[in-house]
Amino acid sequence: MTTTHTEKNEQTEAGAYIDRVYQQVVERNPGEDEFHQAVREIFDALEPVFEAHPMYRKENILERMVEPERMITFRVPWVDDEGSVHISRGFRVQFNSALGPYKGGTRFHPSVNAGTIKFLGFEQILKNALTEQPIGGGKGGSDFDPKGKSDAEIMRFCQSFINELHRHIGPDTDIPAGDIGVGPKEIGYMFGEYKKLRGRFESGAFTGKAIEHGGILGRTEATGYGAVYFMKEMLKDYGQSFENQTVVVSGAGNVSIHAMEKAAELGAHVVACSDSRGFIYDKNGINIETVRDVKQRQGNSLSAYTAYHPDAEHHDNPSAIWQTACDIALPCATQNEISEEAAKTLTANNVKAVGEGANMPSTLQAIRTFQEAGVLFAPAKAVNAGGVAVSALEMAQNSSRLAWTFQEVDDKLQDIMKTIYQNSTQAAQSYDRSGDLASGANIAGFIKTADAMIKQGIV
Repeated sequence: MTTTHTEKNEQTEAGAYIDRVYQQVVERNPGEDEFHQAVREIFDALEPVFEAHPMYRKENILERMVEPERMITFRVPWVDDEGSVHISRGFRVQFNSALGPYKGGTRFHPSVNAGTIKFLGFEQILKNALTEQPIGGGKGGSDFDPKGKSDAEIMRFCQSFINELHRHIGPDTDIPAGDIGVGPKEIGYMFGEYKKLRGRFESGAFTGKAIEHGGILGRTEATGYGAVYFMKEMLKDYGQSFENQTVVVSGAGNVSIHAMEKAAELGAHVVACSDSRGFIYDKNGINIETVRDVKQRQGNSLSAYTAYHPDAEHHDNPSAIWQTACDIALPCATQNEISEEAAKTLTANNVKAVGEGANMPSTLQAIRTFQEAGVLFAPAKAVNAGGVAVSALEMAQNSSRLAWTFQEVDDKLQDIMKTIYQNSTQAAQSYDRSGDLASGANIAGFIKTADAMIKQGIV
């Protein structure tokens, strides 16, 4: 049960308003626990903002912000290689366009439902605002599971998915990208069908594309690298660095691999990573090329890693990765992977810093545990904003018909992550939350979005 403002301290007028709106969210969106959690986490940071600026209450800005501008749900029929017909559900939430066209990833995973997409889309509003790029918040996906499917089955599904979604997206309307289960291959299939249906080459209609048809160098690395760049800025502020630090990174996908790669490049000793079937611990340091080969090229479980590195250990329970002692924890797998119990274990093992590379990977109770223990905590909407930031650069590159080098993109990414850290820190300090980056990121993103909404009238 989440602690409310009423329970935490004497109720203020701002706190009462926030709690009232939160209860409305729960009542109007029954069963969408992840969405409730995302809303609560953001609302908890905003009380000092509403105390200082009653205008936001007068404008009922929270009621407006938590309600999507548009929620699209549709049937996706597709045919497998044996000729059997399957029906999946497709979703797209166009949450907020105050700062620009809707922008957010597309997730293909059996766990996807309306609540999942709404939580991701709501987080995306403030994440995109933090990048200072002209993009609003959106998200999409399907409960289709690409695992175990042939390329032909994935192609047919993607084409069917876009046969409906193409009506609602475009380079100045809503620009999908990849997410869990959706990489350049899936984006390519969707873009190809979109191009056919529209009868023109709108390269800015999708991001995360292959370089051959309008993608940007550095996008593959951006979320993982960006997470480490953000952590580097935070650690530097406290007189620390990645040099000689023991690091644990959950996940073994695109974000995780590149976070491990950049952390190792900065001198860290990365000892563990995971997938859905378990985790590996390698006291000699994770060999990132082996992980990449096992997961991306062979498509195997991480357990195959031990065939190449006999000293490494494989454990069947992926969540047990957080029992591994480390200086820096980078959860990069999925939402709510760090429970309160896992957070207590990490703090007992003297973790110094936690950076959320995945979307909402820590429960509210876990976050509170880290903060109360004095662990440096960096929130997802700031830490993993590098991916969407470079997606916005891809949009700019497509519009200008120009192309930047990898180094130019990486330099821009580092500048963006540094700015996000500085803005989050300054916002926290301005509202008596000094040192609380979670609150600072929420406040900075909220104010930018809310001010734009107010200036555009009641729309």
